[in-house]
Amino acid sequence: MVENSNFIKTIIKEDLESGKRDKVVTRFPPEPNGYLHIGHAKSIVINFGLADEFGGKTNLRFDDTNPLKEDQEFVDAIKEDVEWMGYEWEGLFFASDYFDEMYDRAVLLIKKGLAYVDDLSADEIREYRGTLSEPGKESPYRDRSVGENLDLFERMKNGEFGNGEKVLRAKIDMSSPNINLRDPVIYRISHATHHNTGDKWCIYPMYAFAHPIEDALEGVTHSLCTTEFEDQRPLYDWVVRECEMEATPQQIEFGRLNLTNTVMSKRKLKQLVEEGYVDGWDDPRLPTISGLRRRGFTPEAIREFVKAAGVSKGYSTVDAQMLEHFVREDLKLKAPRTMGVLRPLKVVITNYPEGEVEWLDADINPENPEMGTRKIPFSREIYVEQDDFMENPPAKYFRLFPGNEVRLKHAYFIKCNEVVKDENGEVVELHCTYDVETKSGSGFTGRKVKGTLHWVDATHALPAEFRLYEPLILDSEEEEAEEADNKSFLDYVNEKSLEIVNGFIEPNMKDAKPQDKFQFFRHGYFNVDPKHTTEDKKVFNRIVSLKSSFKL
Repeated sequence: MVENSNFIKTIIKEDLESGKRDKVVTRFPPEPNGYLHIGHAKSIVINFGLADEFGGKTNLRFDDTNPLKEDQEFVDAIKEDVEWMGYEWEGLFFASDYFDEMYDRAVLLIKKGLAYVDDLSADEIREYRGTLSEPGKESPYRDRSVGENLDLFERMKNGEFGNGEKVLRAKIDMSSPNINLRDPVIYRISHATHHNTGDKWCIYPMYAFAHPIEDALEGVTHSLCTTEFEDQRPLYDWVVRECEMEATPQQIEFGRLNLTNTVMSKRKLKQLVEEGYVDGWDDPRLPTISGLRRRGFTPEAIREFVKAAGVSKGYSTVDAQMLEHFVREDLKLKAPRTMGVLRPLKVVITNYPEGEVEWLDADINPENPEMGTRKIPFSREIYVEQDDFMENPPAKYFRLFPGNEVRLKHAYFIKCNEVVKDENGEVVELHCTYDVETKSGSGFTGRKVKGTLHWVDATHALPAEFRLYEPLILDSEEEEAEEADNKSFLDYVNEKSLEIVNGFIEPNMKDAKPQDKFQFFRHGYFNVDPKHTTEDKKVFNRIVSLKSSFKL
């Protein structure tokens, strides 16, 4: 397990030791408007992990305050992702569970003279708000009476006005240096059916108003969020205080997790899905948790990666190879070893008896002997990789070429004697001979060879499809470049991010199930794809290659 220092952990420890808090309650609060990605995994690990460490609890709460963008599909997917990550929530809540309470708190603000109904349009509100260097100016509707505001707000709730016709704004300070305190909108009209409350409401609270109320109602002690909400903390505290909430949660911000060559924007991920650049939200090229799961990443690897990346205030981008490092570390003792030929070239062993088959012994995982052994068929015809043969090789090429001898993994030495070509001059078959005395495990020491090739028996091999992945985004700084060059992030999509090849696998793989993971000799770690595998053909997603230059 990776353990890093953690400033949030220090705050919580001090709160408990000082008596400021007598328990720890956190929450993971996604908006159900898309699928979770690796950045959300960081929040999941932090919230659930810290609560577990201090004997507290974590709620799963959906911040479903915008019915125009939210859907039950996303709710179900998020629940599945959190469970797959290995965590159990204490309570399952929705912001919409509290809509009545939020309405009452908004009425309270109006009665206290701290909220008013505004008729300005969204563009006018934006114009009135001012800039970072210039204060805003007050709305002409800011001084409406309490009675008028109460009447208008109730009529908003009753559906008397159209979308955008009126909003409810908090009355704070239009000259505040913090733009978030310049009379923020806290309710807007939206005549839309909500996935949870149906058509009960046509006004919906804004996230910045709803979120602190939700935290307070649930007794959250430490409300952990990313640093883009740091400037909203004064508003968060204002809402808790002025809405007279009994509990007073503390908002603490940490830096977002970003990966190289990876799109992390939910808006951009949605665009990739909806415009067909990828095969759904669970496409293995996406950083969504469902995409990582389908590709073959494990929850253990993701959790350890998040812990190693650390928790800090600063914005940073982590090398995607770091995540790959942790999945290799997790799978090296778990994944069975096997052989698969991705681009087959037939080899006929001319001196091997026709019709004979022998079954060779091989370790299932040499790094974990307790996994036992498997049987591999060997006969006169086998397949090797096309790129394991060269007719005119360069110096220090140790694989197959005319006159050269190599070892077949778990089998024998073979020597290339003849090359068979088609009418186009393409190599289609090799004729080789084997040396019966060189059987693997026999103790043969008569001579050595420098190349060892993987292979599969042609008679017993099973057809398989292999999906090989490269980064979906070519430029790791695409968002910055997009702004500088006035380009769309779609200009950086890698057209070669997916390569599909058809080959063969060992016959003992016939019972491999979706999400089973294997290490294919020399090719990397692969996962049985749950979406495209059929009874007739296994489809394998390459999780990661065997080696990386990345160092912790």
